[in-house]
Parts: sequence; structure tokens; C-alpha cells
Amino acid sequence: MDDRENRNNGYDRGDICSQDNSPDNKPEQESIRETDCEKEVSRLRSMTEDIQVPPSLEPEAVEKMLDARQRKQRRSYRWKYAGAAAAACLCLAVGITAAVRYGINGSSADSTGATDSTAGRSNESSQAASGGETIARAENYDEIYAYIQAVEKERQKEERAFSGSEESESASDTAGTTANTGTASDIAAASGDYSDTNVREEGVGEADIVKTDGKNLYIVNGQSVEIVGIETDEMQEKSRIDVGEESYITELYVQEDRLVILYTKSESNDEENTYDENFREYTYADTYDVSDPSAPGKLGSITQSGSYHTMRVREGYVYVLSDFYADTASPRDRVGAYVPEVQGKTLEASDIYMPQRKMGSQYTVISSFSLENPEEKTDSKAVFGTGGMCYVSTENIYITEAYYDADGSDVTQTSIRKITYADGTFQGAAQTKVNGILNDSFSIDEYNGYLRLVTTVSAVNSSDGGWFSDFFEETEVQETEDSNSLYILDGELNITGEIHDLAPDESVYSARFMGDIGYFVTFRQVDPLFSADLSDPAAPEVIGELKIPGFSEYLHPYGEGKLLGIGMAVDEKGVTTEGVKVSMFDVSDPSDVTEEQTYIMEDMFGTDVGYDYKAVFVDVEKNLFGFLAYGDTSEYVIFTYDESSGFREVFSRTMNFYGNVRGLYAGDRFYLVSGNTVESYDFGSFHKVDDIVL
Repeated sequence: MDDRENRNNGYDRGDICSQDNSPDNKPEQESIRETDCEKEVSRLRSMTEDIQVPPSLEPEAVEKMLDARQRKQRRSYRWKYAGAAAAACLCLAVGITAAVRYGINGSSADSTGATDSTAGRSNESSQAASGGETIARAENYDEIYAYIQAVEKERQKEERAFSGSEESESASDTAGTTANTGTASDIAAASGDYSDTNVREEGVGEADIVKTDGKNLYIVNGQSVEIVGIETDEMQEKSRIDVGEESYITELYVQEDRLVILYTKSESNDEENTYDENFREYTYADTYDVSDPSAPGKLGSITQSGSYHTMRVREGYVYVLSDFYADTASPRDRVGAYVPEVQGKTLEASDIYMPQRKMGSQYTVISSFSLENPEEKTDSKAVFGTGGMCYVSTENIYITEAYYDADGSDVTQTSIRKITYADGTFQGAAQTKVNGILNDSFSIDEYNGYLRLVTTVSAVNSSDGGWFSDFFEETEVQETEDSNSLYILDGELNITGEIHDLAPDESVYSARFMGDIGYFVTFRQVDPLFSADLSDPAAPEVIGELKIPGFSEYLHPYGEGKLLGIGMAVDEKGVTTEGVKVSMFDVSDPSDVTEEQTYIMEDMFGTDVGYDYKAVFVDVEKNLFGFLAYGDTSEYVIFTYDESSGFREVFSRTMNFYGNVRGLYAGDRFYLVSGNTVESYDFGSFHKVDDIVL
């Protein structure tokens, strides 16, 4: 049963029919009230039986929209005050989790246990970041358990604050312990004339829901991977690989005669009355020999705790990352409930990197294996803390975590932990903390040994009542402006250069680092596209600023002196959305950036590209790019660009649902994959050639 089924099954009569538990109620009254409630439920159900759910409200479409909103993290956090009372009951469980995850009211500490006094919005380095530090390994499971119990205590504290309980905390402290670019690549064919996934970092491979080797398509289709032959005009289904029940395939990767299938599987833990309800999630990486695509053979499988997060491939090694949530209510002796496993064995404490604060409940588990020998892991580590976004360069893995901790700092902060990797092995390198929150992985980039990042800095309101008091106490909310900061860090994550107070009262919407120049877009009412000279890491400088209506959610290098932007057209007041906007910026002179051409898709209110760069099809050499836009309907479009005449739409296909769509080519055919349907088109004329339903 998948997550949606679990959630749907959770809506029983008790969810919408509340009971008054006051001592004055009599059994007869309870019975009458229960009967009336059941009648009302029946009436409501009968009224809604024939209502057709529009495509935009299907569970998959809603999940996509919510996921997009969650990932952007681009707004001031003042939004939470609006309508909080109406949403309080619905969001209670989520709210408690969020408060614990982000460490509200939790003291901030570095890996040595020293309190971090970072606070304020000063431009001085000593206050903007905690400075480069060595990552500490866990000494033993007791230390890990103490951190987890700190989270559990915080959760219980917030529960009491919400319920209004006057019960004081116990004086005993069971949790006490001493805690000793390269730029992103354009589409490039590895061999032959076919497209690859739009990856984040040139030279670092990534998985996707559809791949091609020029001869076949490999397609994620529910709990199966379909292999479709494309060497003739008529596509042929060659084989299917099933991963079984209670499994959810997320992505796959193809290199030469190797196919790696990445999926999450729920498995019973054979323990009764546990917090995680008798099952746990594991990430699987199954490798197949597809030299004969009609008869793929399994070569090996790597498993690790947690749900699949992402993967990378570098120089013949696969690196798999998963998110494992510790059971904070678990007893100390049930180690498997709060320490992750790899290949069925619990990780040693020395393989776990500890957080900068003395709290944590989530791990980023990282394992590696060779494509030549996929039956054995090469190495594995876990980064303990609260989890977050990952950025992988050609040499390092950066795990970032957002902090919203009014006690440790009065502004939002981001923790950065650096793990070096080479030939399948890992080594903790450094960690630090900077003010502000990253928008997405394009807001952080490694180049010539330096890490560059741009953040949006927002105020965090502190109060004695904890996180819930923001909703229920009648306190005056102090309006403060967001601002943005740019940092350059050295190999030990010490700050070498920084710029603060950029674009007050605006938030970063997109960014792109291109060699010595960084570009980033902020937005509130207009779209300032900033350009910054980063050639001197000790003295970064903003050298250009272009203000136009609307905003770009995604930026992509588009040949010499050109930068493509995809986002939204907004009126000059920043209120009314006028459609999806495509812009071509002339960046030949970074100090004088101009918007060379624009194109507006009217009646479209969004795209996938702002939160899923893999959904973008781009081939600069062929002068083509495509993506899915949605409004009342969803539409996959492909554009070409001419400097004099601007953008020209060369292909458009109305889709039947708001699901994941991929466009890719092999030889003289363009393939559009949507769900279990594949369509092929002539790559020159875009006339349809064939289709197949899997």
C-alpha cells in the first residue's frame, strides 16, 4: 500500500466527527451525537459520489504542487500567521514534526559541544558564519541516542505547550551527554547522437525516470522498468523488470551495458508495538546486465536504511543517498530503530558524522559501489542531523540543513557539511554555518576549490512559548525585511569573501554560477537579475543589476554570451500572473546584462522547471529546449531561438495529466514519455511517427 492509500484510509468517521469529552456528557447524549454524525457523513458522501475530480486536483498533481512549494523555500516566514487558527487542527501533526526538525528553541552547538552564539545580521564574518570546523564522528551509540532524545524532549515540550498543560518538566535529563564549477552541463551525448539527463554538475552522472543508450529507452513505470527498443520506426517492448510489491521505483541509471534501478521498499522489522508501526523503509540499488535488453540479468543489489534521496555516478562508481528518520521514541537497546543499516548491518558509530548542534533525528545515508562489481558496497557513511538538500561536485558531497532557531540566531541559517569522495570512499572534511537559506541546488556551487553560495536571510521570531506560541499567543509580529547574502568559502569552509544586504525585502528565486561570474534572480514586484564578479574570492563584487517585471525560476547557459531564463510573467505591481515567461539574457558583458528577447505563454500558471531541472530538455548545439507548462491543461512545448526574431515554438503537445513528462532524442527521433505512454516524432519536422502504451 502506498503513501496515498495510507493517507486515504486514515480518513474515517473519527476525522470529521469530534466528540465532547467533558465529564457532563451522558452515554445517551454521546449515542445520539454519534448517530447524527454518522447520518451527516452518509449525506455528505452521497452528495459527492458523482463529483468528478479535475486533473489539477488528482493526488499526483496535488503532491507535485505541494512538493514544488516546499522545495522553493523562497518566502518570508510571515506567511504562517495568516489563517493559522483555521488550519491549526489539520496541521497539528505536521507542525510538531516541523518544529522538532528545524530545532525551534533548541540550543545551537558545534561538534565539540560549545554553544554557538551566532546571531544578528552583522556583515562581519565572525557573526555571519560559525567558521570552518572539523566534522566530528560519533563516539558511540549512547551519544547518538542522547541527541535523539533531545529531539523527543522538544517534541513533548511543544505538545504540552499546545495542550496548555501546566505539568513541569522532570529535573532529570536523560539526554545529557558530552559530545566530544564547474557549471552545470548542457545536454551532452556520452556516445552516439542521443540526449542525456539535464544534470546539475558537468562530469557527474545522475539518474532519472527515463534514460536512453541510443538503441533502447529505459522507463520507470510504477513498480516496473520497461525496456523499449527504438532502432526501428516501430517501437518494440523488449522486456520488463519488476521489483515487487511494497516497492516504489524512483529513478534509474544506464551506462553502457549496466542498468541501475533505484527504489524504496517497506519491510517489516519483526518487532511489535514500535513507533514505526512494524515496518521500515529501505533504499535499494539493483544493478542489471542489459547487454541483451530482451533478457536483463541481475548482477547485485545494495541496500541501505531510509527512503531514496538521490544518486550520482563518477568515474565508474555509484553513490546512493537516502533519508533515514530515527525513531525518537525507541528505547536505547533497539539500536536498529535509530541507527541506519547498510547491507543488513548497522553502521558503526565511527562511520556517523555528528551535527553542529546537540539535536538530531534524521540521517543522510551515503553508500557507494562499483558498476563493475555491483554486488558489494565499497564504502558507507551517514551524516546525522536534520537532513536537507544535497549538492554534489566532482570531488565533494555537501549536505545542507536549514535552521529556523530563534534561540541560536534571530535569522534563518544554513548548516553546510562537506564530505570528500573518490574511488568510492568517503572522508568527512569540514562544516560551517552561514546566515540565510538556500533556494535550491543551483544556489550553491564549487569552482576552483572554492564554494560559492547565495542565500535569502529572513528574521526568526523568538518567544518563550515555543513554536506554537507564534500561532496562539496574541503577540505583536515585528515586520522585518528579507535580504540576500553571497558567500565564498575556501576548502576548509572558512569565509574568504562575502556580500550582504542584497535586494532588501526580496527573495532568491534562481541562481547560476558560470565560471568567475555568478547570476541570481530575486523577486518581490520586479525581477532583478544580478551579476557578480567572483574572480577574486576575497573580494566578490556585484557588477550588474537588471530590473524587469516577473521572475525566472530556472537559468541555463545557452551558448556564448547567452543565458536562458524560464519563469513567470507578472505585472509591474507583482500581483497578477500573466503567464509562463521565457527570456534570453545577453550576458556577453556581465556588467551590462540585457533582456534580449521574451516569450509569454498566456493562460499558463506554472512549470516543472523551478523544482525539477531534470524535467528540462536542452540541447544548445541543436538550438532546442523544451519543458512542461500547465494551466487549465498541461502542455509540453519545444522552442528554438534566433537572436533577431526571438523564440519560436516548434512543437506543442497537450498532455492528459499533470504527471512527470520527459523529452529526449536518439538519432533522428524525438521521444515524449508520459506515464506509460511513449510517442516518437521526426526530429526535423516533429511529425508523429509512432506510439506505444506499456
